[in-house]
Amino acid sequence: MQSPEVVVSVVMTTYNHEAFLAEAIESVLRQRTTFRYEIVIGEDCSTDRTLELAQRYAANHPDIVRIVRSERNVGWRANYRRTIAAAKGRYIALLDGDDMFIDDDKLQRQVELLEADSTVGMCYTRSIRRDERGNETIYPEGPCHTSFDEMLRRNPAENCTVVARRDLVEQYYSEIRPDLHDEWLTDDLPMWLWFAATSRYAAIDKPMAVHRVLTYSVSHSPDYRRKIAFCDSLSEISLWYDERYNSCRLRRELLRSKQNTALWVLSYNGSVGEYLRRWWSDVRRSPRLMFNIASYGLFVKKVAWRMWRKQS
Repeated sequence: MQSPEVVVSVVMTTYNHEAFLAEAIESVLRQRTTFRYEIVIGEDCSTDRTLELAQRYAANHPDIVRIVRSERNVGWRANYRRTIAAAKGRYIALLDGDDMFIDDDKLQRQVELLEADSTVGMCYTRSIRRDERGNETIYPEGPCHTSFDEMLRRNPAENCTVVARRDLVEQYYSEIRPDLHDEWLTDDLPMWLWFAATSRYAAIDKPMAVHRVLTYSVSHSPDYRRKIAFCDSLSEISLWYDERYNSCRLRRELLRSKQNTALWVLSYNGSVGEYLRRWWSDVRRSPRLMFNIASYGLFVKKVAWRMWRKQS
């Protein structure tokens, strides 16, 4: 018989996810566990039938599904915070309303791992990234790393794969205060970097969730300037953590990676002048980037790309 205590709260923030929400909720309801879990849906005044769907599931599963909502749209950051605050479980699992679990033992396996080792603060799995055309890739592509340095270089943990200790999630919010960082365009990377800096990570080397890569979202956009702005934000978050928890050991590497990412996008998009302005802005911040050979190679690519497009 299951304990009356809620062990895992699946925090599901949603906005205009009518096409996906039922699949997300059903993927949680299929979970095979020896413990009690709940689904806390943060519904942010959707303009489609998302709320109606959520209310239907709450009515059919009142012991599992709860809804957090308000009379006005509060935005993605405040919606995450209020939904997590409403959770009752010892552990927090995150699942956006357009993603889903694909392994019915996901929560059981992750909780068993966390229960077995109190020094592990967070556990993640691999994921499947699926775009709107149905194309799929496994993420992360390489090894499932867990070191802080590797996390600074690239975050392998997507929200839909994570189960974390709730007390540490609350500690993160009280210590880091992400609400004061409007320049951070995501909440998951700073949270997981904090976990990597202050506790231990664990990884399950198996895809257990699907992350939908939608054309228009905070993290993905066909607008190249928005794409650069989001990637810049990720780099600035890593630089912030490298300074506070890593004595700036990776600063040069992270700045070089930030520049290369932006210039790679600009090698295909925008004018030559825009490319050069970005290059100079980076060099003024860090003069050592003057010697970043990749930036010159990408400039040659930029010029060649423009010449090819004019001829075609």
